[in-house]
Amino acid sequence: MGYVGRIAPEKQLERLAALRGLPGIRIAVVGDGPSLPSAKRALKGMPVAWLGTLSGSELATAYASFDTFVHTGAEETFGQTLQEAHASGLPVIAPRAGGPIDLVDHAIDGYLFEPDDDLELRAFVELLSRDEPRRLRMGEAGRRAVLGRSWDSICIELLAHYDRVISGRRVMMASTEA
Repeated sequence: MGYVGRIAPEKQLERLAALRGLPGIRIAVVGDGPSLPSAKRALKGMPVAWLGTLSGSELATAYASFDTFVHTGAEETFGQTLQEAHASGLPVIAPRAGGPIDLVDHAIDGYLFEPDDDLELRAFVELLSRDEPRRLRMGEAGRRAVLGRSWDSICIELLAHYDRVISGRRVMMASTEA
């Protein structure tokens, strides 16, 4: 299983220690940041490959080598790496908080665990590690979910939200002036 992102306090990468002792689990971590020493201490003795910062084809190759993507931080606002994982055909396991709520369809293209429940995180990782057909089905569902997403489509959607708010405000102002 893999993680991609900054290694910073809000990403809570140390939570991966909850996977200690799971048979057959190997972890690949792509990224760097101020919490790297803390994460390495927390995961010491576990089968972890620290790959550093990757980009371009190296990053794509890393995603392609994962069976599952795990995001541990409960303070994620957007979740670009979750979308990249879905685009790579991976099921995503993430906290039921912030951005992942809008990006992961629980039990369809991944799992959302309660932010303070490391046992639930562990259970979802174990479930997907033992069930290849489920992993593949969820990964394909995630890939399909992001096919229509692009920066252009997201910006068009955002501008449409702004237009609705502005139009609603105009109607409200017109009715109070009457």
